[in-house]
Amino acid sequence: FPSDRQMHRLVWWNQKPLNEKFMIILKTSIFLKTTMILVLMCLITVHLKSQAKDKTFSYKKGQVFDIILLNTKTGIEEDRDSYFKTAFPVATKYGYTGQGGLALIDTPSQGNYHPESMIFGVWTSLQRRLDFLADIEGVMPNFHEARRKIWSSFNLTYWEMKEDLSFTVKADKYNVATLYWQESERPFNQFKANWTKQAKNAGGKEVLVLTNGDSPFGYHFDPDYLVITEWESKAAFDKFYKENLKMNHDGVKHVNQFIIQ
Repeated sequence: FPSDRQMHRLVWWNQKPLNEKFMIILKTSIFLKTTMILVLMCLITVHLKSQAKDKTFSYKKGQVFDIILLNTKTGIEEDRDSYFKTAFPVATKYGYTGQGGLALIDTPSQGNYHPESMIFGVWTSLQRRLDFLADIEGVMPNFHEARRKIWSSFNLTYWEMKEDLSFTVKADKYNVATLYWQESERPFNQFKANWTKQAKNAGGKEVLVLTNGDSPFGYHFDPDYLVITEWESKAAFDKFYKENLKMNHDGVKHVNQFIIQ
């Protein structure tokens, strides 16, 4: 049997004229449709904002991919502005394109180095990259000194692309960059294979893998193996991290690891 409240609503409804009933139904329908549209628009907006934060980087065969790890000093705004104003037009002339990069979280991880950011760039060819370093001091004699004045650490590694490369760092994932240096080749290759297998089994996805990087003279920071892995959550990575520390590290000389913001 209907409740007293339901009966009250039924009586109230039957007392209404037909045209007023129609208007109530129409208004209710419009309200529901408007609400659904607003909810849908909110969901689309949230999705687009998430997508907008994803960062995709692409390179062509023959290009040179730069990664710079930085810590910036304070109170150097004037020197930094002067550096970019002078050096960047020359780099652009020699085929350089800056690509922004990734912020790094100051979270304890493997290694003894904690940079603030990972900056990406691309050169049209290896020769153009080498020509720039050979010629820049003719335009800016204090080029290397200016870098030391602005950044407390400026670690540069580059890779010549042997084939086309494209990768995306997703904003809604937990991303980690890990850099290894080799002590001896054969055990190190075994370590890399085990590392890749364990990371995959733990739910990690390899976003980027680079091997045998080079550094210009005076910028000795050339990891033998760089990998960015994507994880569903910090907890998923932390579980792998504990197992990673237990692995046989024969062949590994050094490691640095950074959490990407």
